[in-house]
Amino acid sequence: QVQLVESGGGLVQTGGSLRLSCAIHGNDASLGAMGWYRQAPGLQREIVASLTSGVYTAYAESVQGRFTISRDNTKNTLNLQMNSLKPEDTAVYYCAAGRSIDPSYGVTYWGKGTLVTVSS
Repeated sequence: QVQLVESGGGLVQTGGSLRLSCAIHGNDASLGAMGWYRQAPGLQREIVASLTSGVYTAYAESVQGRFTISRDNTKNTLNLQMNSLKPEDTAVYYCAAGRSIDPSYGVTYWGKGTLVTVSS
């Protein structure tokens, strides 16, 4: 069983940066991927970034070049560095983990989310 706890959200101005962290508690040998989703008001939850097999990264086109996903094995955290933030990045950001976190496959574990608000 795995528990995911996000932190690092907050209010930032357009063009600013934030770093989200997801503390990973527990273990599940079947986990193959971790990543971040977000959900803006009135919209569906969407995948933002993923890390597969601890090596392969992928990003939504809307955040490519601005966001960086990484894993800190010493602290057992998954991080999302977000730069050049835009108002449209405003959303609740969720940490996700599973055998795969592809939207078509399904996520096994979810965090409770952390709110990111980007002011214009």
